[in-house]
Amino acid sequence: MLAPHNLVTNFLLMAMTTNARSVNLIRSLNSSFRFAQTTLVNATILNIPHPPQPQQTTSDQVYDFVDTKRLFSSVNTCKLIRSTVNLSMASMEPVVDLGMWVMSSRLMEVGSVRKMVLGVIKHTVYEHFVAGADTGEVNRTVKKLWESGLRGMLDYGLEHAVDNESCDKNAQQVLKTVESTQFLPPSSVSYVVVKITAICPISLLKRVSDLLRWEYKNPSSFPLQWKRKTLPIFAECSAFYHTLQNPSPLTTTEEHDLELAHKRLTTICDKALESNVPVVIDAEDTFIQPGIDYFTYWATVKYNKGTKPLVSGTIQAYMKDAGQRLFLTKKSADKMGLPIGFKLVRGAYMSSERKLAHSLGVESPIHNSINDTHHCFNECASYMLDEVSSGPGGLILATHNLESGKMAARKARDLGIGKDSDKLEFASLYGMADAMSFGLRNAGFGVSKYLPFGPVSEIMPYLLRRAEENKGLLSSSNLDRHLMMKELKRRVNACVLRLVEGESRFKTQASSIVEVKM
Repeated sequence: MLAPHNLVTNFLLMAMTTNARSVNLIRSLNSSFRFAQTTLVNATILNIPHPPQPQQTTSDQVYDFVDTKRLFSSVNTCKLIRSTVNLSMASMEPVVDLGMWVMSSRLMEVGSVRKMVLGVIKHTVYEHFVAGADTGEVNRTVKKLWESGLRGMLDYGLEHAVDNESCDKNAQQVLKTVESTQFLPPSSVSYVVVKITAICPISLLKRVSDLLRWEYKNPSSFPLQWKRKTLPIFAECSAFYHTLQNPSPLTTTEEHDLELAHKRLTTICDKALESNVPVVIDAEDTFIQPGIDYFTYWATVKYNKGTKPLVSGTIQAYMKDAGQRLFLTKKSADKMGLPIGFKLVRGAYMSSERKLAHSLGVESPIHNSINDTHHCFNECASYMLDEVSSGPGGLILATHNLESGKMAARKARDLGIGKDSDKLEFASLYGMADAMSFGLRNAGFGVSKYLPFGPVSEIMPYLLRRAEENKGLLSSSNLDRHLMMKELKRRVNACVLRLVEGESRFKTQASSIVEVKM
């Protein structure tokens, strides 16, 4: 069997006939894997994880990136090396571009090529960014995270469903995921992730979204007989250009399929309630987001009771209407006496959203600058922290941004929101922003890792989307790599020091024995 670095080299050589950029990439890949191979051989004597130790922090301090020993105390050396190499590879945009091109090309239709490519992926980006192939493997990952002071958000890597058969299959997998949490340590799973696109056909979500948009603009003349009780979905500044003309009503078949989708979500929420694990519903692009929010807020009305929400939705802060929609939905829930939860993210469809708006000659629904997005995220986070500190509800801050995390952590600390309150959970993608996750953990906050899982062949669409979405993030942020390398250097130095001290003690003892004999 070929070594991983030889597989990558052969794979890229095959791709050279169609992509001239491969020459430089091969040199980079071989260099990285030679480093990994050499270092891994020398690392086995350091392959000892250390449990994290609690430490007091000052009221102004959130992250402690100086003490890398404590920061990565729960990560063994081999894991640190693999993470450093994988993140270095993922930060090289030409490598990501080539990998995305190959995985999307007709080369994947050739059996031998597909098998080789999947093998390379499995032992590189898959192992780094994916938590396992099934519930058994992801549960082992959860236990390791739990031992290191982190929790897991379970997300089976399902993509868009096109018919009821695939929706039923996906719903069963989500149910199996929820059930698996019963065999894990209590509280080790913070949420199970649900994608409405996996349990409702995309074409139906588009139809529902069109009808909801048209109803909002024509409330008196366009009643929707099938619509169930929900919370506000739009604000006045929301994007409505997707629906340019009066959509036709749902057909009898479409209404039946909508009922089936409701039943799938009901079954999942019932099982989550029985298993005592909350669910969070992911967001998508504006094309179908109204339909997703309709399902989310219908489930919120049906299931959220008391002070802790069973169902949370997702707000994407790069949308210009994000702040207003969050405010309107929260206030409506307050009037109904419902605890409401939000996962706050920056967003993942910037390119496609802007491209569609431009093609239609309308203003983009995305903020004009990254600073506007940062401001919106921080303002939404601040508002929700104020709200949940004195009332019901919950907030998931899904961010890799250090400043946003620091701002929220400081405010949460001032408001008395800590790890035991269940009001706030920080979250980041598995395999990314580990330094930030461990820093927040050490500062006393609840932190989760978003754990996608599934067979490598089925989760390829997820990996492709993550590669596209995070290219800029991975290439512009080297904090994790820098700190990991710093800790690796410290461990090597510590090991060498121990060996030198051991040799010195041995010489001293040997000398003493000789003197006694003489």
